[in-house]
Amino acid sequence: MISKANLSKINPTYNVVRNLQSCLSSACLHRKYNVHSRQQNLGRYSFSTSIHSVFQHSSIYRATANTYNIDGSELNNSVKSGKVDFNKLDHKWRAKWGGNSVRATYAKNGGPATTGSNDCTKHENGNYYVLSMFPYPSGNLHMGHVRVYTISDSIARYHHLNGKNVLHPMGWDAFGLPAENAAIDNNTNPYTWTKSNIETMKNQLKIINIDIDWDKLYHRGLVYKKEATVNWDPVDKTVLANEQVDKNGLSWRSGAVVEKKKLKQWFIRITEYADALLNDLDKLKKWPEHVKMMQRQWIGKSKGAEFDFKVTGLEDSSNINLTVFTSRPDTVFGVRYLAISCEHRLINSKYLPNERAQQVLDFAEKLKQKGTNKTDADLTSGIFTGLYAIHPINRDEIVPIYVSGYVLPDYGSGAVMGVPAHDSTDFNFAHANEMSDFKVVVMPEPGSTTESGFADKSVTLPYCERGVLVKNVENGGYGGMASDEAANSIVRAAKSLNTGRPKTQYRLRDWLVSRQRYWGAPVPFIKCGNCGDVPVPEEDLPVLLPLDVEVQARGGNILENMESWVNTQCPK
Repeated sequence: MISKANLSKINPTYNVVRNLQSCLSSACLHRKYNVHSRQQNLGRYSFSTSIHSVFQHSSIYRATANTYNIDGSELNNSVKSGKVDFNKLDHKWRAKWGGNSVRATYAKNGGPATTGSNDCTKHENGNYYVLSMFPYPSGNLHMGHVRVYTISDSIARYHHLNGKNVLHPMGWDAFGLPAENAAIDNNTNPYTWTKSNIETMKNQLKIINIDIDWDKLYHRGLVYKKEATVNWDPVDKTVLANEQVDKNGLSWRSGAVVEKKKLKQWFIRITEYADALLNDLDKLKKWPEHVKMMQRQWIGKSKGAEFDFKVTGLEDSSNINLTVFTSRPDTVFGVRYLAISCEHRLINSKYLPNERAQQVLDFAEKLKQKGTNKTDADLTSGIFTGLYAIHPINRDEIVPIYVSGYVLPDYGSGAVMGVPAHDSTDFNFAHANEMSDFKVVVMPEPGSTTESGFADKSVTLPYCERGVLVKNVENGGYGGMASDEAANSIVRAAKSLNTGRPKTQYRLRDWLVSRQRYWGAPVPFIKCGNCGDVPVPEEDLPVLLPLDVEVQARGGNILENMESWVNTQCPK
């Protein structure tokens, strides 16, 4: 862990930023720096007469005195009178840290002479990757940028001075609808608008002496394409993230009622790194525990099992299984219903009984249009499909299938098993839909105390803790087993019947890449009628957007009509 003292030694700007923040909070800094100007630099500050007391013991104070070859008292008077030329101070530090001098210093300390080598092999002193969030190129830096990139810069310098091969990159969050809309509002091309802003911000980062390295997913199976339900803006004709849909179901920009639509989309398989993301949280010794907890919950690792419930009585005699995930395999004998999402493939007139089909379809459509804006009443609402499924262990039992508002379409298979006696969400749904006969299959261990305060047999439902399986006919030979022992035995039995298996699931979702508008990085694949989706050869990367376009405020993706750009040869 790098201390604040070490940060100030590595990069004097760190102390500047810390002191500037102090000054800003006490309203003693009058900012006249160029953060909102494209021609000037960040070196202009105007200080009130009280600021000298903040800086007189800091590195900027000492550095300024050294630059002007004057003693502290003279500098004190110069700061008071506003005569210090901070532009001159900027030039000194740019000369000191710029060019090849810093590389030579790194090499002298046993590290590589350049930063950000493309060689990812193990360096003798170790590799180190420092990544700050890339900025959105709006046109100018602000003090928040200065703070963030100064800290990452200090960390990068520290490790490089200790001989490590350090990658400290910079990039730009340059694509997207906001940039396209900004260009439309300013009557210019998105490329021209974005490129100009990037140049401005890049120059500003150089001015504040940040040492940034300016100078194959698909083949690893990490990119794939599948159909997904998305938020569709019918006016802007683009896909919206959930955050871009307000509480009334309206688009954040156009104000249109957002529709649910199924489209073929590209995904990046970030779930491949779920365990690494989760395990590395333990290495963050100084992070606040509540922040790490939020990260763990976002990743949402859950160990359990998958069970296959075979659907019976389908209108077209299809052979369909409802595969459900549960973190509590020990409660499988307590299943009273199955719930599917409003977007599940079973909600189709060819599967549903004729007498219930239209009613079920209408109910599902209403839920679908509400998207993420469901009320508590929606979450407990449901409708019986008229379909049943066979229990994966007790093959003589059939379970009714409901459409439910609380089942997420993109979590697992979009289906869950309902165990009202041992899950609070299932309990509430079952009550709201007038179900009864909640089978209790797990009880507290002998001598333990339940929610009601009574030991052993008295249980307040839903009982959601682990315990001992009840000895009854329905629990088969598992009665009397502790929950964990029973869960393992039940999963082994399901595996032998080919109706279940162990499973680890994550709340984390693969990253959807949507491209319906012009200003977005093209997905580098060629759609071939014979070969399917073919990756663009590496020698032809990157795929660049055409610039001779007239961007429209409405009307979807203008690239669709640019045949010379869209049509190409299959590389196979």
